[in-house]
Amino acid sequence: MADMRLVALRGANTVTENTAEAILSATDALMREILSRNGLGADDLVSCIFTLTPDLDAQFPAVAAREMGLSSVPLLCAREIPVPGALPQVIRVLIHGYKPDGTTPEHVYLGDAAKLRLDLQGAQ
Repeated sequence: MADMRLVALRGANTVTENTAEAILSATDALMREILSRNGLGADDLVSCIFTLTPDLDAQFPAVAAREMGLSSVPLLCAREIPVPGALPQVIRVLIHGYKPDGTTPEHVYLGDAAKLRLDLQGAQ
């Protein structure tokens, strides 16, 4: 791992309804996009922390990660702070993993979650 460095990657996606299917689909799309853009596989990941806004409780996002083959990666789900006026129906993830040294981490914000990081618009 001498030529690798530990990075933290952020991402978010939105859903249109509080159903297990919507949460799993949005999480799967988000995770696949983050891993693809960053050239990461399951062996490169240290951990993933998922959060959901308070209006989402139909399923754990970690289920989608396990279903896509990340069952050996420690996964945690938590609740976002219910800040008044915050964007609703958002799934967020913080991934810790190893990338080749000298490469730039790419954070991914999909759907309406792109509004959360307007500074990254050019990178989307």
